[in-house]
Amino acid sequence: MRDTIPDSLRMKKITEDDPHFGWKLGEFYVEGYTRVTEDKNGDPVFLKTVGDKVTLWFELKQDITALNGDEDLYVCGDPNGYDEYFGIEKTDMGCGTLIVRHTDYQNHVSDPVIYTDYLSASVSEGAAVEVQLCEEGDYEVALNYEIREDDFDIFGWTPKPNFYNYRIFFKFSVRNGNCMVYPFDVTTGAELTNSSITENGFYLDLAKSRYINIDVKKEIRKEGAEGLTEDVRFNKPARDGEQYTEEGIYRITVSNAYTQQTTTKVIYVGKDDVLKAHVATGLSISDIEYQISQGAKVADDGTLVAAGEVNDESRQVNNTNNKKNDIVPVVIFVFLGVSFIVVAFIFIKKSKGSKNTANDDMLNDGDNNK
Repeated sequence: MRDTIPDSLRMKKITEDDPHFGWKLGEFYVEGYTRVTEDKNGDPVFLKTVGDKVTLWFELKQDITALNGDEDLYVCGDPNGYDEYFGIEKTDMGCGTLIVRHTDYQNHVSDPVIYTDYLSASVSEGAAVEVQLCEEGDYEVALNYEIREDDFDIFGWTPKPNFYNYRIFFKFSVRNGNCMVYPFDVTTGAELTNSSITENGFYLDLAKSRYINIDVKKEIRKEGAEGLTEDVRFNKPARDGEQYTEEGIYRITVSNAYTQQTTTKVIYVGKDDVLKAHVATGLSISDIEYQISQGAKVADDGTLVAAGEVNDESRQVNNTNNKKNDIVPVVIFVFLGVSFIVVAFIFIKKSKGSKNTANDDMLNDGDNNK
């Protein structure tokens, strides 16, 4: 997507008798965003999501040596230009000066980046030039240039030229269009989803989304109290990388003022079976306690196993064990039977062998007698 930045903000209104009336020097535009909205001042806010590369461009529309097709009207050098808004003192700005200033999410205002002689050295007519790749933050941009108009030209001599100073100025912001925060287990480093359970605790990764609002509320279970009790000492905005290791149910609420979207994630830190089930199933504490009193069990992941299912599982285990026990005597019986048959076979075989030997001896003796 592409959106043109308006260049109507100048030092003074351009009237019909102004040499700049009716034509544009060029235009700034932004590409690589997902959606555009406005802030309370009417300045554009470009929302980016994963994979977006928000980039500011400038496209020169004129031949700076013959503006609006007039060779007597051109952009000239400005040897003593200055910019009061950015605090830039008089300096040789050359043929047009581009100024960009960035303010980050911590409201730290950077020094302005100044590109002198920008129109003659950096751009050409009809070509778009990348100004800056824009991360999250607020941007202020100005293009200052001076125009010379030669009313009289006597064999190359211009006795009374006119000079005009112009300034294109605008503001815009870049924000993350996501409304997500990513909790990770402090020990294993595994990402935790909504309704996750961890005994170790977790930390938050904002994924470089600096302008979303994140609030973390912790609830605990107190002895004798019905349901959960909010820990009044712990209901506050979150910081990137902050760790939460104390036992409790944490409700993480993320909101994006620019998309009007809200996301909530619930994480339980601890070992309490009732709280595990509360987070995993969404059932009330009283309902879970009642089911446990009726024989239900809480699995490691917090799911409830009803009493009947527990008994069925026990029966299955017992039946399996019984089957294993029944198999043992059968195996022993079969083994003993096979062993008996083998022994008997060997005995019979051996007996037959002895008899044959005796007969052979007798025959041999008979032969000898003969």
